[in-house]
Amino acid sequence: MASSPISRQRLRIPARAVCLCALLLLAITAKSEEPPPVATFSIVAVDPDTGEIGVAVQSKIVGVGSIVPFAKAGGGAVATQSFANTGYGPLGLLALQSNLDPDQTIKLLTGNDPLHPSRQVGVISASGEAATFTGDDCHGWAGGLTGENYAVQGNILTGPEVVEAMAKAFEETEGVLAERLIASLAAGQEAGGDKRGRQSASLLIVREGWGYGGVDDRFRDVRVDDHATPIAELERVYRLHRKLFPRPE
Repeated sequence: MASSPISRQRLRIPARAVCLCALLLLAITAKSEEPPPVATFSIVAVDPDTGEIGVAVQSKIVGVGSIVPFAKAGGGAVATQSFANTGYGPLGLLALQSNLDPDQTIKLLTGNDPLHPSRQVGVISASGEAATFTGDDCHGWAGGLTGENYAVQGNILTGPEVVEAMAKAFEETEGVLAERLIASLAAGQEAGGDKRGRQSASLLIVREGWGYGGVDDRFRDVRVDDHATPIAELERVYRLHRKLFPRPE
């Protein structure tokens, strides 16, 4: 069945409404107790040639794919981690869809969050603009880098060499976006990764109309929730998924 023209229109939300949502959401989350830190390394990226937008992440926590990655076709992607505020995901996507750039989006997310020194977030727009933020209270080593069409970030890492290796691998790897994202994670792990160890990994790729049955934008949503070598397992499951669900022509 053909999709409704309304479902294909880009959502336009007034910036004032986004700011009001931010104040309400962050007022609520600020009252909640801090959960365990999501010691993590992640990458948000786009492929400008295909319109794909993606997030890949690895962490020493169970089920990281249910916490860190958010993405919307035509909008962008958000990775929220450290003492992750999952409200950053949907609010960040609303901000991007309201034509805020990634730097402005991060300022919106962190500006009224009293716990922002413990947060870490990476944001990329559909056009490839990227920004990353690491609060001063994130456990070391913590930091991030941005480049053309990507941002990488991590906390509780063995050192800056982790995000440097991730950036280099993404820039130098050929292939589709999913393969470049997984290569970036693998390079980060090879460089030292999370100094506490490893447990789970996730890959999320969106593009308009590429979701299951062409109904939504969620093209790849592959997760490894608990595994001794989660990135290798993520790649194995991704290849199974790719075989069953090839890229549309």
